[in-house]
Amino acid sequence: MAEESQRSSAAEIPVTSNGELDESPETVFQRPPYSGGPGALNLSESCVTSSNFASTTEGIIESGPYKGAMNEQPKSGAVVLSDDLKNPAMEKLDLVRKWSINAYKCTRQILSEKLGRGSRTVDLELEAQIDVLRDNKRKYQNVVKLAQTLSTQLSQMMQTQRQLGDAFADLSLKSPELHEEFGYNADTQKLLSKNGETLLGAINFFISSVNTLVDQTIEDTMLNIKQYEIARIEYDAYRTDLEELNLGPRDAVTMPKIEQSQQQFQVHREKFERLRNDVSVKLKFLEENKVKVLHNQLILFHNAIAAYYAGNQQQLEETLKQFHIKLKMPGGNSPSWLEEH
Repeated sequence: MAEESQRSSAAEIPVTSNGELDESPETVFQRPPYSGGPGALNLSESCVTSSNFASTTEGIIESGPYKGAMNEQPKSGAVVLSDDLKNPAMEKLDLVRKWSINAYKCTRQILSEKLGRGSRTVDLELEAQIDVLRDNKRKYQNVVKLAQTLSTQLSQMMQTQRQLGDAFADLSLKSPELHEEFGYNADTQKLLSKNGETLLGAINFFISSVNTLVDQTIEDTMLNIKQYEIARIEYDAYRTDLEELNLGPRDAVTMPKIEQSQQQFQVHREKFERLRNDVSVKLKFLEENKVKVLHNQLILFHNAIAAYYAGNQQQLEETLKQFHIKLKMPGGNSPSWLEEH
């Protein structure tokens, strides 16, 4: 009886027969707290871990000091990238920024030159050599094109000569009264066809050599010239930018920009001068190589054509030996007129 008298309504949680609360949680915890007795339960120092009193889930009441939420969510904040992740992205971004600035300056310089508003750096001697090289390249390409046409036509003529020689030889056998006449013409056409193959080898060698000169040697120099012209545009663009900054006021804001522009201008100036010297040296060596190659090829072409139309088979063959030109066996791959029919 003494224990029952010490009970308080604040420590009693009535339930129904099926285990549910008889009263709502709000009603239970709104009762006045019990402050007396050694076995009293201090709710201010307790932690209720069940999140839903109305559900059938069992609630556990742990007695002791309240320590806050058991699973505290981490606080959100700024994400700091490590150097391994940050540096490549920043380097790419910096490269894109520098490329964009450079492209804008060069485009502005090109437009100002075309509109006649901007100035450009001109090396008169070097520019004249470049113009001559471009003109010579177009002319050499035209020579190669015409030589290829001549080679095609000569090959077709040789095919006709072989067929005509076979026809004359067949008639020589079937016409006893004209045996010698047909035989002479057959031998002449076959000789012309054989000499034509020798001449065709010389022409094809001439085409191959000039083509190598145009498409490789000259083209390599043209690539250097293109790089030089790009460097010239960049140099003029940064030169113009520096000149505009120097015309403006000089204060704490503009002086760092002027110094940075001066450094960029110096870098592009050194690049421009280096490429200009490279192009000058390339043009010099190209001229020497071009003269040497064309000298030999023009002698070959002239001697072969002259010997062919003079009917000098020996001179024609010696011309090919002089330039170390080897020919395929004449008529080795092409069937005769009799075999085709």
